[in-house]
Amino acid sequence: MDQARVVVIGGGISGCSVALHLAEAGWTDVLLVEKAQLTAGSTCQAAGLVTMFNPSSTMMRFRRYSVELYERLGVFERVGSLRLASSPEQLRELERTASRARGIGLDAGVISPEAARALMPAISPNSLHGAVHIPGDGHLDPHTATHVVADAAKALGVRFRLNTRVTGFELSGAREVRRVLTDHGPIDTELVVNAAGMWAPRIAAMVGAFLPSTPVDHQHVALKAVTGNELPRGMPCFRDPDNLVYGKSEHGGMVFGGYEAEPRARWVDGVPWEHAAASLPPDWERFAPLMAGAIRRFPFLVDAEAIRLVCNPDAMTPDSNPLLGPLPGLRGFWVAAGLSLNGFGGGGGIGRALAGWITAGDPGVDVAGYRAWRFADTYRDPVWSAALARETYADYYRLRFPYDADEAGRPRRLSALHGRLQEAGAVFGTKAGWERADFHVPGAAWRRAGRLDRERGWLQPDWFERVGEEHRAVRERAGIIDLSSFGKIEVAGPGALGLLQRICANDVDRPVGSAVYSQFLDPLGGMLADVTVTRLAEDRFRVLTGAGFLAGDIGWLRANVREDDGPVDIGDVTDRWSVSRPVLRRSFGSARATSLAGPRCSRPRRPARTVRRDGFGQ
Repeated sequence: MDQARVVVIGGGISGCSVALHLAEAGWTDVLLVEKAQLTAGSTCQAAGLVTMFNPSSTMMRFRRYSVELYERLGVFERVGSLRLASSPEQLRELERTASRARGIGLDAGVISPEAARALMPAISPNSLHGAVHIPGDGHLDPHTATHVVADAAKALGVRFRLNTRVTGFELSGAREVRRVLTDHGPIDTELVVNAAGMWAPRIAAMVGAFLPSTPVDHQHVALKAVTGNELPRGMPCFRDPDNLVYGKSEHGGMVFGGYEAEPRARWVDGVPWEHAAASLPPDWERFAPLMAGAIRRFPFLVDAEAIRLVCNPDAMTPDSNPLLGPLPGLRGFWVAAGLSLNGFGGGGGIGRALAGWITAGDPGVDVAGYRAWRFADTYRDPVWSAALARETYADYYRLRFPYDADEAGRPRRLSALHGRLQEAGAVFGTKAGWERADFHVPGAAWRRAGRLDRERGWLQPDWFERVGEEHRAVRERAGIIDLSSFGKIEVAGPGALGLLQRICANDVDRPVGSAVYSQFLDPLGGMLADVTVTRLAEDRFRVLTGAGFLAGDIGWLRANVREDDGPVDIGDVTDRWSVSRPVLRRSFGSARATSLAGPRCSRPRRPARTVRRDGFGQ
C-alpha cells in the first residue's frame, strides 16, 4: 500500500503550487494525484494574463507573490498592463483601488488618457477618461507555467501520480483522514488538500462536506493580425471593465476575453469525471457583446479574422472568492479550490498561504473572506448557489458601489415580520439569503433593491435622508428593529465554557443570564468575529452574530474544539428564534424599560428571551 504525509488532489496551478510550497517548507513527503494529465481542467484553457491589481488587498498580495514566483521560475513575460476607465465612475473606482494597491507596495499609478495612448497607441481615445498603469504585470503560457511549477516540486521530492482518480476516503471515528481511495489503490495519509478545481465539490462530498462552487462558461477568442494594425509583442496587457473585456497581443493579433451579461452555468449537480482539457462548443451569440466592446476600444478589430473561440467553464463561488483552508469537523482535510478566475493570478500566493497555514498554522495574510467554511447550509441548494455564481460572474467587471444589492435567487429567506415591513413600504436588500429592510418609503409600494439603485453611482443616495430619519426616530423616540436574520449559535455541553473562554476576547464566565459583548480571536490575537454571548445555563450558551458570518463563526468554534475541553455540541438555531431590538427607554421611562430586560419575558403564545447590552460590552 502506498503512503504519503500529504496527498494533494488536482494537477492544475493551485494543486502544483500547494505541492511546491509544502516542499519548500520542508514537507517533502507529498504525493499529488491527478485524474488525467496536468492542466486538464480550467488551467489548460486560461488566457494567461496575470495582473497584481484587484479590489481585495489579500488577493493583491497573492498576485504579487505569484508574479515573483513565475519570474523566479522563468515563465513570466513582464510587459505591464493598463486598466482603462471608459467612464468617470470607473476612473473614480480605479483611483480608490490604486490607492489601496500603493498602500501594500504595488507600483500602480493613475495616468491620463494621453499617457495611456502613449503606452498603447492602438486604443481609441473615445470615452477614455484615464487608466491605471501597473508596470509589473504581464502574461505567461498556462501549460508551460504549470509544468515548470510541477518540475520545481518534483526537484524537492514531491511525487506525481497521473491518470489516478480519487474514489473515496477512509476516516477514523474522530473524523480524521486516514486513507485516500483511488482507482489505482489506496494511499495512507495524514492530510489531504482538495485542489481539484471544478471537481472539488464532488471530492468534498465524499467526506460529507459541501463546497458551493459552480462551473460557469468563460470564453476568449484569438484574432489574426489586421494588416496595418499589427500589435507589437511587448504591448501591455489591457483590461477595460466598462466594455467587459481584457486581452493581450499575440503574433501581431489579439487574444481577448470578457465577462458575459448572461453567462451559462453547467453541471450544477457535479462536473462529470470524464470532462478533461477539450474546449466546449463556443457560443458566438453570447460572445457578440464582448466583441462589440473590444471593437469600441480597438476599432480596427472590425476587420479582424477569428482563429478560434475557446469556451471553458471555470469554478465560481457565490461571492467570487476562493475556498481556502481546513474544513471544521474534519481533521486533516484542507481546500484550495473555487478560485473564481483567480487561477494564475492567485495560484502562487494561494499555494504559499495554504502551505504556511498547514505547516506553521499561519497563512501569512488575512484570509477570513476566503475561508472554505464561510457558506451556511442555505448554500447547499445547488440551483440557488448556481444562480448566485452566474450573477457574480456577470458582475465581475461591473462597478460595485457602496450598499449595492444583488438580485439573483431572491427571495430566499424571509423573517416573520416580512409582511409587516412590506406594508410599511420597505426597500429590501439581501444578506446571506435573507430579505432585509434597508429603509422605508412611507406610502410607497415595497420593492427589492437592485440595478435601479446603482444608477446613482458615487453620488449621495436618495435614501440617505430617509435612513437619517429612521435613525433619529429610534434614537430620540422608540422603535423595533427586525434582526431576525442575525445568526444564532447554541454552544452546549461540559466543554462549552472552556471553548468560548479560549477564543473570546472578553470573559464569558459570568453568572447565568449574563450577556457579554466580545470578539472571536485567532491564535495571533486578530479579530475574526463580533458577537454577543449569552449564558443560558452553566454549560449552555447562545452566540449572536451577523447573518453573513454565521457559517464562518460556527466553523471557527468547531475548529477550536479540544478533546480535553469535554464534550460540546455546536449548532445553528437561527430559524428557531427571531430577534428584535426594542428601544423603549425614551418613550416609557427607565423603570418600564428596565422591567423588559429580564432573562425571560412572557408573551401570549410565544416564549421570548430578552438580551440587554450596550455598545461597550456591559
